[in-house]
Amino acid sequence: MPLAEKQENERYTYADILSWDESERYELLDGEAYMMSSPNRKHQEMLGEIFAQFHFFLKDKPCKVYPAPFGVRLFPKEDNSDDTYFEPDISVICDSSKLDDKGCYGAPDLVIEILSPSTAKYDLLYKLNKYMDAKVREYWVVDPENKKLQVYTLEQDRHIFSLYDADDTAPVMVLPGCSIDLKPVFAD
Repeated sequence: MPLAEKQENERYTYADILSWDESERYELLDGEAYMMSSPNRKHQEMLGEIFAQFHFFLKDKPCKVYPAPFGVRLFPKEDNSDDTYFEPDISVICDSSKLDDKGCYGAPDLVIEILSPSTAKYDLLYKLNKYMDAKVREYWVVDPENKKLQVYTLEQDRHIFSLYDADDTAPVMVLPGCSIDLKPVFAD
């Protein structure tokens, strides 16, 4: 069913996502559907650089890295009635039992979102809270406009906040020995 036919106050589930046209991308937040817009060139260049660094580090290791579009069901239910579904820009999953043909079934170990003016509030407030509730171990928010990286790391049931500049190298807490050079990520 196309979203244009949605009734006011209608709530959606992952089962609905499965029935929609795959050429249109949606995320669900507490049953509310949000259409995903196409990212711009700079966003894709940043995504490519970050993905490449993770991909190189994880080669021949059990953890896997996936770029968008890659579905994440934070609170999956067997009957597909879960009402929160995201497609993060980058996901790292170390538990292969969480992977199926559609994406990640449960919380990834690390999630990365690259901000755009249209998604900043959504990524920094709503998604952040859902990722924290789901116990995502590390959440990165890349801010292209301010050339900053915000990192939220789960440690002993609390989230620790770190901030990195464009010239920094950011350690990846969930992947010991891994760090991401931010210079090429923020390069013009």
